[in-house]
Amino acid sequence: MKLQSTTYLFLLFFFLLQVTPIESYCKSIEKQIETSQPEVLTPASKPQPRINGPLVYGCRPGHPFLYRIPCQGERPIRFSAKGLPSELKLDSSTGIISGTVPVKGEFEIIIQAKNSKGKDKRSFKIIAGDKIALTPPMGWNSWYAHYDRITDEMTREAADLMISSGMADVGYTYVNIDDCWSNAITYKKDPKRIGPPRDDQGNILPNFYFPDMNGLTDYIHSKGLKAGIYTSPSNITCTGFTGAYGHEEQDTRQFAAWGFDFLKYDWCSYSKMPGVDESLESLQKPFRQIGSALKSIDRDIVYNICQSWDAGEAPKWGAEVGAHTWRTGQDLGLELDKIFEVAINNSKYREYSKPGEWNDPDYIQIGWIGNARKLGAPELTSMPASKQYAFMSMWSLMAAPIFYSGDLSRLDEFTLNILCNPEVIEVNQDQLGESGLVIKKSEGSFLMVKNLIDGSKAVGLFNPGKSAANMEVDWKELHISGKYLVRDLWRQKDLSKCSDKFTIEVPAEGVVMVKISKH
Repeated sequence: MKLQSTTYLFLLFFFLLQVTPIESYCKSIEKQIETSQPEVLTPASKPQPRINGPLVYGCRPGHPFLYRIPCQGERPIRFSAKGLPSELKLDSSTGIISGTVPVKGEFEIIIQAKNSKGKDKRSFKIIAGDKIALTPPMGWNSWYAHYDRITDEMTREAADLMISSGMADVGYTYVNIDDCWSNAITYKKDPKRIGPPRDDQGNILPNFYFPDMNGLTDYIHSKGLKAGIYTSPSNITCTGFTGAYGHEEQDTRQFAAWGFDFLKYDWCSYSKMPGVDESLESLQKPFRQIGSALKSIDRDIVYNICQSWDAGEAPKWGAEVGAHTWRTGQDLGLELDKIFEVAINNSKYREYSKPGEWNDPDYIQIGWIGNARKLGAPELTSMPASKQYAFMSMWSLMAAPIFYSGDLSRLDEFTLNILCNPEVIEVNQDQLGESGLVIKKSEGSFLMVKNLIDGSKAVGLFNPGKSAANMEVDWKELHISGKYLVRDLWRQKDLSKCSDKFTIEVPAEGVVMVKISKH
């Protein structure tokens, strides 16, 4: 009786394992990427609880505190915490910690999550002091999905979907409105977005589609999430809506009063304002002004500066003007065909990446996204699946802010598997805060190596080429020696233990992302 082909292959593989030392596979090709494997590489989350998110959280004493414990697992889940300061309270059913930030200091918390299938616990350090955003911020931004169509209703829906999709369970926190929420003086595409820029007291006015800003942020906060907003130092924003010029401090206070937790400040047409030139002092002035204003606000607001075209090399002075993240290039939506080059350029500024200070190469754009050149309605991306894995891998290894900017209402299993792999996200959220070092290999391929706080290395093997290629990681390149375990982070499984090098086939325009550790 003939053996079936699958049975024959299994027996052949088993025989090879018996006669070939496993160590030799580290020096040859590991056929980890097989064409027969499905594109969804991230294993489904298990029913028992798994607590995710950062191990450290920065906040300023006396300010409002809000944190939703990211946790996968079958609901309902009951949460508890040991060591929580008396000023904070935990809702045991939602996992939302709220209250007022305690006095300056470090507070070691042990969080536990329990359901009918099991339990998990995790350490969590709250640092009340001068710094916030101790790990790269994560969330959603409206721009590449909705452009000038954004509304209050869409924003609330985004908050709902961040919860129901499971994105919040792996650490996505911010729900951010981009441009087009304020009034425009003239706007042919939609008369309902036209109106007076300010009231009699000079307060900026939202347009028709945002009738209640406080109600909107309250809704987002009720889910344990945070809210973000956008403006420009010019008199108008990129799309022609009211900007902050002449009302910078007033608008900053207004954003805080509305309850926003994140501010994107976009250069846009500021270069046309009176007295603006190309000097570094002039480039920094508007960003410094808002940074100073935010320091006097009794609310933690993550400050993102956006120059789009990287004027004045903001990574070199972004922290000095009070920002927490800064753009390192132009709008990524205009160059999605160049994400490998964008990442390499961003990594040139790796020395400026550290807790509270992050290089920002712009948003993750996969799934359903709009045409950035036409502000078009969302369409399913034509980016190859392998390249989408590479996209998320590079942003994680660079310790870049991870903001998804696609249509949350059209998330599918494949897109969620890329956005929500907890082991990949752990690399991004590592508290060391290091951005990966690029090591160029042959024919355009490269490694990105990120040191982690536990002493291990996260390594991305990137192949921008149009055909699959064998790639090697030599221990000498990593400045290590001895036997190390290699773990595939996308598939969440151990591959082998290697002593000198690791070699694998990497798909075209793709990545293999591994963690190399002693155990």
